[in-house]
Amino acid sequence: MDLKQIDNYRSLFLNNTPLLDVRAPIEFDQGAFPLAQNFPIMNDEERESIGLKYKNAGQDEAIKLGHQLIQGEIKNIRVNHWEHFFNQYPEGILYCFRGGMRSKITQQWIYEQTGLIFPRVKGGYKAMRRFLIDELDHSVEKFQPIILGGRTGIGKTILLNKLSQSIDLEGLFHHRGSVFGKHVTPQPSQIDIENNCSIALLKFCEKKVSHLLFEDEAPNIGSRRIPLVLFNKMQTSPLIQLQASIEQRIDITFQEYITEALTEHQNFYGDEIGFNQWSEQLNISIDKIQRRLGGCRYKQLKNLLSNALNQHLKNDDKNFHKEWIKSLLVDYYDPMYDYQFSKKEQRVIFKGTHQEVIEFLFEKYEFNLE
Repeated sequence: MDLKQIDNYRSLFLNNTPLLDVRAPIEFDQGAFPLAQNFPIMNDEERESIGLKYKNAGQDEAIKLGHQLIQGEIKNIRVNHWEHFFNQYPEGILYCFRGGMRSKITQQWIYEQTGLIFPRVKGGYKAMRRFLIDELDHSVEKFQPIILGGRTGIGKTILLNKLSQSIDLEGLFHHRGSVFGKHVTPQPSQIDIENNCSIALLKFCEKKVSHLLFEDEAPNIGSRRIPLVLFNKMQTSPLIQLQASIEQRIDITFQEYITEALTEHQNFYGDEIGFNQWSEQLNISIDKIQRRLGGCRYKQLKNLLSNALNQHLKNDDKNFHKEWIKSLLVDYYDPMYDYQFSKKEQRVIFKGTHQEVIEFLFEKYEFNLE
């Protein structure tokens, strides 16, 4: 029986091909691809047992143990998952780690139940991962980053997402980029982030996009790092300084830290627990910057936050949050920004408001709205 293989990795990612990942859950959690769904041929415990058998008794005995562990109802459930996947995505493709035994057996079992042969990825996950690592290096050479800088709360991400020639790294990293930027759900793995970055760049390069807008970022966003080849290029790229009033920055920060973050927590935990979890996260975030704030400013900020949370909870009055937000922006973030900006001011090619920056990008680089 000819079990078809696919090795055009570029086409898989450019065409958003649905992927069936039959690796064990522990492997999937360590790193996968954006359109992959995990329906494993063996679970973590079975994989460990079969691996030990392979190490101690060889391949034939390991295969025999695999068939003993995965038979009857267990096998039927797993094959039914795969059949359902391919009913949903007839253009889909399956893979295991190296494109070997696990994906071949998956193809065979699907064929036995459906009479159809669905292709597997030649070389499996390992080959696709290698392709994306190499392609990331190549892609970075094919475009010029334009970096969007500006003070905290100035709305860089808002502007970035209005333009089609942009990559929102904080969106990819699932983190808002500051000490207050943690979401309710965890960040993707470092491998997932690298894969997603490479795929995003690959798609822009395929469209022959010559300039891409990125937000000015530190090397790490949350607990994940920007791929070094990309970060190094960003550090030497032209810089646009976005400008806005302190009132506008307070409003934007309020929307992000208060309205959006609280809604996210309450949608996840429920109203009461969500409010408590969100409140605790705000306090933890301020505690993390205690040393930089200094004793007096730290106590002042904590008192402002405590009062705001009390007013919010008792009177449903959210406006008191703007007091501690203003103090945070002016007393903590602005001095830090001024110091960091002084080291890169020579790279600035334009300064302006949201609308002025958009018009500049339209005229100079032929950017388009999303």
